[in-house]
This record gives sequence, C-alpha cells and structure tokens, in this order.
Amino acid sequence: MGLYRRGQIWWMRFSYHGRQIRKSTETSDRKLAQRIYDKVKGEIAEGKWFERLPAEHKTFREMMERFETEYCSNLGSSQACRSYIRGLVMFFGDCTISEITPSLINQFKMKRKTEGVKPATIRRQFDVLRRAFNIALREWEWCETNPVTRVSLERPNNRRDRWLTLEEEQKLLEACPKWLEEIILFALNTGMRLGEILSLTWRGVDLSRKAVTAFKSKNKEKRTIPFNRATYDLLKAKGKVRSIKTDLVFHTKAYTPIDKCNVGRAFRIAVKRAGMQNFRFHDLRHTFATRLIQNGRDIYKVQSLLGHKTPIMTQRYAHHYPESLREAVEVLDRIREDFSTKLAHSDEPRTSHTELTP
Repeated sequence: MGLYRRGQIWWMRFSYHGRQIRKSTETSDRKLAQRIYDKVKGEIAEGKWFERLPAEHKTFREMMERFETEYCSNLGSSQACRSYIRGLVMFFGDCTISEITPSLINQFKMKRKTEGVKPATIRRQFDVLRRAFNIALREWEWCETNPVTRVSLERPNNRRDRWLTLEEEQKLLEACPKWLEEIILFALNTGMRLGEILSLTWRGVDLSRKAVTAFKSKNKEKRTIPFNRATYDLLKAKGKVRSIKTDLVFHTKAYTPIDKCNVGRAFRIAVKRAGMQNFRFHDLRHTFATRLIQNGRDIYKVQSLLGHKTPIMTQRYAHHYPESLREAVEVLDRIREDFSTKLAHSDEPRTSHTELTP
C-alpha cells in the first residue's frame, strides 16, 4: 500500500485478492491525500472498504464488453458501434474504470485528431463512450461519475455540397451492375438512407397509395415516404419476380440481406468507372433534396421527406433556390409601396367648402 503521484493528483495503491488496485484521492494536496489514505486503510482493516470494490474496480474492457453485448445491437448501426468500441478498447485497454479520467480521455481525443480522424467521427466515438459510462453509472453502479461529460469536443463541420447532375447520373447508372442500379435509382427518387433501403420489406410497400414505410430510420422512428412514377415502376417490376423466400425488397441472389459494406465497395467502383470524383452513396440523398429545392419545393416539405426532426438540417439546401427567399424580402418593397400610396392620398387637397359671408 502507498501513495504515489500522477500528474498533480495523489493516488492510492494497494492489492485485493492478489490484484493491484489504484484509486485517485482526487486532490493535489499531499496532507489531504494522506488523511484520505489513512481513512481508507482504517476501513480496509475493519473489512468495510472492499465491500464496494468489486463493481467499482471493473476494467474498461469489461465495461465495453458488457455494453456491446447488452446495448450495441439496439443502436442505429451496430456494426459502426462495434468498430468504435474496438478503437476505444485498443487505447484504454485494461485500465480500471476509476482510472479513466477526463485528462486520459482528452489524450485519446488528441491522438485521434493527429491521426487525421474527422471531428464528426470522433464525436460519434465519444457518443458511444459517453453512453457506456452513463449505463455503467446509472444501471450497473460501476462508477460514481461520467468523466466524458468533462471533455469538450469541437463542433464537426463535415458539411458537403455535392450532388449529381443529370449527366453524371446517366454515367453512374451505366457503370453499375443491375442490382446496384436499382438501389441507386430508388435512393435518388425517395431520398432514403442506405440502411432504410436495405431493410425495406414488401410489408412496408403500398403500391396503391404509392408510399413506402421505413422501419429502420436513423432516429429509430418509422416514417412513411410517398414515391413518384419512376419508383412505382421499379417496385412493380420487382414485385413481379419477388420470392417467397424473403420479404426484403432488395436482397442478394441467395435471398439474404445485402451488406452495406458490399454496397459501398460496389458503389466506389462504379463512381470510378464513371470518371467521377468525391461522390459517396449518401450524396444521392443530397441530390434528392437539392433537386427538390432547386425546383421550388417548400423546404418544410423536403424536411418531412428526408425525415429530419427539425428544419435545421434541411436549411443547408436553401441556398440552391434563392428565389424562394427573394419572395420573402420582396414583401419589404410592397410595404414601402403601400406606405407611399397612403402618403400620397393623405397629401391630396381636401374638397373646398363654400365660404359663408357674414
């Protein structure tokens, strides 16, 4: 047993069932740290202190393994969640939960930045870390605080302004295999996310109402999306050859779900063949929104079609149709014109009355 210093803070070290345990005194004052240490020694001698140790001194690896097992599959993208967890465990390893301090988390953040990782990706990884600590704190009682809440993150600015021209669309479709062409056309005409498209079932397709229901959206709420004639024709054609082996609208030849990674790989190959650069699958969704805005569609209708909970995300497309904003400012001209008209009327000479002589 003993005290030692880590940075400015004094830590206690002792063993429990042959396992080395370290705990911060959370003070840089040597005398106060000694008093805390002496109190802990007294509780250990009385057999009280270790009663609360087993949970409190779980390792970070144990916490993330349990989190992955119990919660990862409930998140929007479990595959991405598991990838973030692997990266976190590689850095924090077998540190005990009490050793994960804001300072150590900040070191992880700086390491990711120096590796060239985008701020939005770092933020998503921190979201997983924050959620894991919240559950460990509130449900498992493995810790007393969430250190992630004391680490600041810069606001990501991964905004893209890339969409397909009609000429690029034609080249891209010509460079695709048939199965990918169908998915791309569906995305361009509905604005749906890739995950929503790949999980779409015939149960969610209503040809009579010309609408599909996405059950696996980003915000975990089902939403109904109306579709146009091109989408109707595509779905009708696929419906004629649908199999009883699966209810999925888009599937592999073996009637299994199409993997998102396989779509991404095939899409990148098609983009390269089409001679295009800097274009991702998600940009098909941007293309859908941009085309609607450019053709005068109301931004709140576009918000509803995209499934955005607030107009903030949809506002990024407003600059594609400045005419819709021009109508708003032109009302100022009408206000001035109305005022000038009223002023002109007020300055007109009044009708003269016949003067009476006394």
